[in-house]
Amino acid sequence: LTNRMLKRIFDLFVSIVLLPFLVIVMFIIAVIIKLDSKGSIFYVSKRLGQNGKLFNFLKFRTMYENNDKLLEDYLSKNEKARLEWERYKKLKDFDPRVTRFGRFLRKTSLDELPQIINVLFGQMSLVGPRPYLESELDRINDSIGTILLTKPGITGLWQVSGRNELDFQTRVDLDCFYVTNWSLWFGIMILLKTIYAILKQKGAY
Repeated sequence: LTNRMLKRIFDLFVSIVLLPFLVIVMFIIAVIIKLDSKGSIFYVSKRLGQNGKLFNFLKFRTMYENNDKLLEDYLSKNEKARLEWERYKKLKDFDPRVTRFGRFLRKTSLDELPQIINVLFGQMSLVGPRPYLESELDRINDSIGTILLTKPGITGLWQVSGRNELDFQTRVDLDCFYVTNWSLWFGIMILLKTIYAILKQKGAY
C-alpha cells in the first residue's frame, strides 16, 4: 500500500469509529447554535484542497451574521486590536463578531467537528496543512506548491505548536515541514498532541 492509501484508510477508520458519538454531539451543538443567535448552523467557505481543487469547508457558525460592521466599528475605536488584526487576522481577547456560544466552541475547537464530513468525502484528512483561502495565495508565495501536494487537515502541526498565537508565515512553514516529513506515525503523534492542546485550550480563540 502507498502512503497515500494508508493515510486514507486511517482517516476513514478513525472517522467511522467516532461518527456515532460525533453525530450526537453535533446535533446538540446545532440546537444550541439556533437558540443562541439568528442564522445558519454551519459556516461554509471555499478552501483550497489537494492540487488546488476548491471545496466547501465546513465549520459550525460561531459568529453573528452580517458581522463586518461590528468588526469595523470595534477596530476603529481600539488601536491595539487593529494592530493585532493586521498581523494575525484574529483577535485574541475579544472579537465582537463572535457569539456567546461561539466563544465556547472556539475555545474547545468543537466548531471544527463538521469537517469530519469533509474527511468522509475525501476532501480533507484528519491531519494535514491548514485549508487555505484563495485570497491567501499571494501571502503563501513559493510554498503553495508544497502545501497543495496533500489534503488539508482538521488538525496539523501548527495547531499543536501554538495555534492562533503563531503568525501567518510560521503556520505556512510548519505546514511545509509536515508535508515534506509526513509519515503515518507523525500524523498519529499530531492527533495525540491535538487532544492535549484542546484540553489546555492554549492558543484557541
